[in-house]
Parts: sequence; C-alpha cells; structure tokens
Amino acid sequence: MQTSPVPATTAETTEVSPDDAIRSVVTRLARPHRSGGAVIERAAILAEGASSAAVLRWIVAHHGEPEAQAAPTPARGLHGDRSTATDRPPSRYVLPPGALAS
Repeated sequence: MQTSPVPATTAETTEVSPDDAIRSVVTRLARPHRSGGAVIERAAILAEGASSAAVLRWIVAHHGEPEAQAAPTPARGLHGDRSTATDRPPSRYVLPPGALAS
C-alpha cells in the first residue's frame, strides 16, 4: 500500500501581502470608537518602530483621519505662548466603520 505524499507548501500559500500584514498590526492596535469605527493612539503607532510610517499611510489610504483636537486654552504663565494645540501632531487616528474588514 502506497501513501500519498504530503502536498508541499508553496510560497503563494504562506506569503502574507504587505497590506494584510499592516492590517493585522492596525487591528491589534485599534480599539472601538463611539462613531462605530476604530481609534488608534499615535503613541501606539510610533511604538511599532520602523513600520509606523507604513501604518500611518495605511490609515490614510483607508479613509482614517486625525481626531479633532480640543480647542486650545488661553496661554498663561512664563511658557504659555510656546505650545499650542496647532503645534502638536494628532494624538489619535479614527478609522471609519468597516475599514478593518478584509
């Protein structure tokens, strides 16, 4: 009795596309947002290291937007006029509903 050989895996079946790899990172970092979509903290994206730029590009390509920042408070004190809300990058990015679906 001869056993059939185990089919060899090919590169096509085990290879993950770059889009799928970034989607899995975004899915891992995201949490539900009150809009029904997902939200990701900028700090979590930057903690991904070298892939953080690719993650930000993926978010923009999938209609993600920076979350609106709170209105700046009046500047007071010795260093009050140095930092304003417009000087800072957004702290969170919001993805629309369904953006994480395959």
